[in-house]
Amino acid sequence: MKQIVVEQASDHKASDHHQKVSTRRVALIGGTTTFDDCLVALRYLVNPRQLIDGSAITKYEHAFAEQIGVRYAYSFCHGRVGLYGLLRGLGIGEGDEVLLQVPTHIVVPNAIRFTGARPVYVDCQLDTYNMDIEQAEQRITPRTKALVLQHTFGIPVDLDAALDLTRRHGLDLIEDCVHALGATYDGRQVGSFGRAAFFSTEETKTISTTMGGMVVTDDPELAARVQEFQQSCARPSAWQAASYVLKLVLYHWMTEPHVHQYTRAIYEFFGKRNPLPQPTTDEETHGKRPGNYYEQRLSNAQAALGLRQLRRLETNVAHRRMTAMAYSMQLPKKGFEVPRPPAKANPAYVRYPVWVKDPEVTKRVATRHATLGTWFSSVLEESISPACGDYEMGSCPRAEEAARHLINLPTNPRVSAQDIEAILSAVARAETMAKNQIS
Repeated sequence: MKQIVVEQASDHKASDHHQKVSTRRVALIGGTTTFDDCLVALRYLVNPRQLIDGSAITKYEHAFAEQIGVRYAYSFCHGRVGLYGLLRGLGIGEGDEVLLQVPTHIVVPNAIRFTGARPVYVDCQLDTYNMDIEQAEQRITPRTKALVLQHTFGIPVDLDAALDLTRRHGLDLIEDCVHALGATYDGRQVGSFGRAAFFSTEETKTISTTMGGMVVTDDPELAARVQEFQQSCARPSAWQAASYVLKLVLYHWMTEPHVHQYTRAIYEFFGKRNPLPQPTTDEETHGKRPGNYYEQRLSNAQAALGLRQLRRLETNVAHRRMTAMAYSMQLPKKGFEVPRPPAKANPAYVRYPVWVKDPEVTKRVATRHATLGTWFSSVLEESISPACGDYEMGSCPRAEEAARHLINLPTNPRVSAQDIEAILSAVARAETMAKNQIS
């Protein structure tokens, strides 16, 4: 992608420009798959002999380990399942405590709680929405066994501070890289610093296998235990694997900018009634463990599709960084604060976070040009209530405030320079409207 430069246009030119791009609506997700990926997916559906099991799984795991710079990688149906298996492999269970930040997704504390351990929540810093490391140290007790370190929105945490903390207190550092595939810190890939790390390739992440996750580690003993857990997990059913592959193909088409304005309306009309598989089950939103289908592996077809996208990761992440740079250059001129990553960090920006007065107003104003995200509309995203994850309201006030003000701008490879200009203009207009309503 050519370098993105966003210039302030005159009102007349902006009006002409909006007419030209009115047929485009950028999706928050998508852009990581290609037409050829869809052809590969359809071949698995038409000839399903290797839909569930095959050589692509091992190839994908080896390539993923090589990408992160570690020796071992093991795939699962979800990143949350990989985390659960990783915690078990570390011997974490009844009576133990695990530090994690908010905001995060309900499935992260769920994985901790399902082992019998207790999640201990730490507030975020508002310049990165990452963990407040100083507060984390204050919440360590003799029962604390591990720290789950989330690189929020693909912005790496200050890993020097985190590693110093875990070494001094004898804690296992688990990197939560679900947003951060391709991000680096001090020239190294995130996911290679802690005892282990887990990633997600769910449809909203940097690459998509519709559902999927990966655990990586350089520790041979821990790797053996994670592999044993993986082997104990059930293989997905043919119907489930096929539905994930079909959804990937449908999303490739539905998120195309000239089509998305129509498909998004259909998606929102049906909501959770649509027949496509949902990322989070109703049980999980209530903090409950799903039935026998929680511990599952990744299918061979999904691994094949993930491997194809992993080979294009450098180009994918480069586009996200250029898009984020354009946002970072222009938003301060419009009165917005922007993230301030640590000096050694090179974020991957799965999405770009912006603090606004009223997220609903901003989403509505921008809807002509883009679908904006609301990670995180709760300290525990998608939970029926934070109490479902044993979170006590008031314990992390910065995260709670962020949940009332955050929107996310798309960074995916389909976002063009013209889209960025239209999105930024809409966000600025919405902020003015929200301030006028308050005053």
